[in-house]
Amino acid sequence: MKFDRNWLRKYFIMGSQNCNGKDPATILEAAIAGGITAFQFREKGKGALSGDAKIRLGKKLRDICRNHHIPFIINDDVALVDILRPDGIHVGQDDVPIIEIKRKFPDLPVGLSVSTEIEAARSPLNMADYIGAGPVFTTASKEDAKEATGLAWIETLRHRYPDLPIVGIGGINQSNAASVIAAGADGVSVISAIANANNIQQAVAKL
Repeated sequence: MKFDRNWLRKYFIMGSQNCNGKDPATILEAAIAGGITAFQFREKGKGALSGDAKIRLGKKLRDICRNHHIPFIINDDVALVDILRPDGIHVGQDDVPIIEIKRKFPDLPVGLSVSTEIEAARSPLNMADYIGAGPVFTTASKEDAKEATGLAWIETLRHRYPDLPIVGIGGINQSNAASVIAAGADGVSVISAIANANNIQQAVAKL
């Protein structure tokens, strides 16, 4: 599947550790029904699955995405590319370098997290299909989340790289998503705003 910046509009990130005991597959199905435009499998952090259990869940969620023609992206774990055959991979500053991923998987879309001026300066942004900018707002969904950047970071990146696809991430919900788009992002990525919503379809529709 070729990368399309429309993937970023309502970009849902989830692993079993984000589901509060609910079935990840059920949550994903509801999110797709609500209108998400991409899904990132991020099985990482306290309580996350590993080994065969992680692979089984990944395959199950991948198949749901394929059945609904939703891009399936994996977070960080390059070893899963050959196993899950995703539509893309997203990496952070401390993960496998983009140049290595592109060398091994030249046709695989790659997203890169960028949080600061220093990270932007040292990153090969020309090799990234899109960047994840943030955390825009304070978030509790990631144990390793950095300090909130605010909307100014989105505005700065959009001014500096007018053609680069950008998705805002971190602390985004139904009440502030519009401000992230207005600042220049192509879309918003969320975890808890969908995974923990009482009405998932309605929550996605309001993003």
